[in-house]
Amino acid sequence: MKTVIVPVDFSETSSNAAHYAARVLAGHDEVEMILYHLYENDDERIYSEEKLESLQQELVASDTTKISTLAEKGNDFITELEKLARHRQVDMVVMGITGRSAIAQVFIGSNTLKMAEKKVCPVLIIPADAAYRDIKNVMLTTDFKNVVSTTPSVPIKNILKTFDANLHIMNVNSELYIAITEELEAEKAKMREMFAELNPEFYFLRLFDIDEAIRLFAAEKNIDMIITIQKEHNLLHKIFTGSHTKSLAYESAVPVLVVHE
Repeated sequence: MKTVIVPVDFSETSSNAAHYAARVLAGHDEVEMILYHLYENDDERIYSEEKLESLQQELVASDTTKISTLAEKGNDFITELEKLARHRQVDMVVMGITGRSAIAQVFIGSNTLKMAEKKVCPVLIIPADAAYRDIKNVMLTTDFKNVVSTTPSVPIKNILKTFDANLHIMNVNSELYIAITEELEAEKAKMREMFAELNPEFYFLRLFDIDEAIRLFAAEKNIDMIITIQKEHNLLHKIFTGSHTKSLAYESAVPVLVVHE
């Protein structure tokens, strides 16, 4: 990775995401972390720049490497962030999310999900109360359907190599019985070849509740980050919608990385 953007609105949620990103990127001298803020009125410029610089100094004091700041005027956060990400060829956007109703934290939370839907770059979603820990075990969720054409292996491998993490590839299927089908075996073989240099481990779980399966697996394997691939009618939609999934998206201590096919 070379460039990571961390949008901040100066709420607790975005501040926590910035601190998390700084810890994640500590020691990676080749990566530039950009603290980004969008303001609407000219009289907010100086305040925004001062707040960004204050946060920058706070993060640098914790032995983080290259950090820059950018405050710009605009009224459409997602459009401007998407434009910046494309212009800078950003490798990842890191954003916070929260289920709390505090007005100061609604902005960053709702826009996090909007940005995750954009096919610009991977988006790492940091739960509001997430406490940093080294990323050593990563779970990749997959439906094992057309894996060659639907798995964005390049960004996934780039991120995993950055953290030198172990890869656990997991599938939840309520129709599984004693053994997996020939079709699943064939897709598994393709996935194993795709990530061969990472020596992935594979898991097939016969459960009906995808969210529960993810939570149980993450706890059992000490998962530090969950990767999900966004495609139409996929797991991302199930994770971030519906009342029974709220705890996974908004209360989990495990960050979720959204990549796009």
